[in-house]
Amino acid sequence: MPELPEMENYRRLLSEHIINLPITRVVIHREKSLNVPAEQFIGEVTGLRVIFVERRGKFLVFHMNNGRRLLLHLMLGGMLYYGTEEDRPDRNTQVEISFGANTLYFIGLRLGYLHLLSAKETEETLKPLGPELLDRRMNKERFTELIKGRRGSLKSLLVNQHAIAGIGNCYADEIAFEAGLLPSAKLQDLSEESIGRLYDAAVKVLPEALEHGGYMESPFMAGDTLTGGYDEMCKVYDREGESCVRCGGVVNRIELTGRKAFFCPSCQHDR
Repeated sequence: MPELPEMENYRRLLSEHIINLPITRVVIHREKSLNVPAEQFIGEVTGLRVIFVERRGKFLVFHMNNGRRLLLHLMLGGMLYYGTEEDRPDRNTQVEISFGANTLYFIGLRLGYLHLLSAKETEETLKPLGPELLDRRMNKERFTELIKGRRGSLKSLLVNQHAIAGIGNCYADEIAFEAGLLPSAKLQDLSEESIGRLYDAAVKVLPEALEHGGYMESPFMAGDTLTGGYDEMCKVYDREGESCVRCGGVVNRIELTGRKAFFCPSCQHDR
């Protein structure tokens, strides 16, 4: 599932290529990906221009020139591709939005969606999201306060979008590894020093992942060599059975509250 680095990577790329270009054509292959009838969506969106692309957590918000918004959540398996019919991936698309010769393909929206909303509706949808760890207003002291009094596992906190927005399975595991903490570590047992390590790990891992295009390997467009570059840099996520890059131990995988979690039992601890 695309997480903060992947969605921010998309935001930056989209901002380079589609801003202020008129939407010339809209094709809907799966009406369930929308919140309004396909005919209404096509009628309202065709001819508009995207004037700004915003990211909030794992969401992208396309600000249209008439004040409306397109709210995108890719969920599990979703991806974007921008280009021509000839060079797009050989996969089914659920929505296609064309900007002249190039088209933005929304792929894998079986669980994800693209909703046409007002500014107020968008604000209400995003309101329950928690703060982001890369927000300028976030710091170690605020993060410590956010964790104090909470119970449950470390990973459950990191992937809880109402507590902290933007982190999912991959970066929760990578952040825990960087901090030397088990994904199963209990929040109520963490010392202030451990919480500080966790914050330091997050503000190291997330920008590093963004710098290398996130971990999703599918390119955004022809010639895109950045997107997916972080996949080879993941130290524990999806590395079950491999040697730990830090201590030489073996990376394990467990199920934790219904989610897979990867970690090194030799150099990650519960506090």
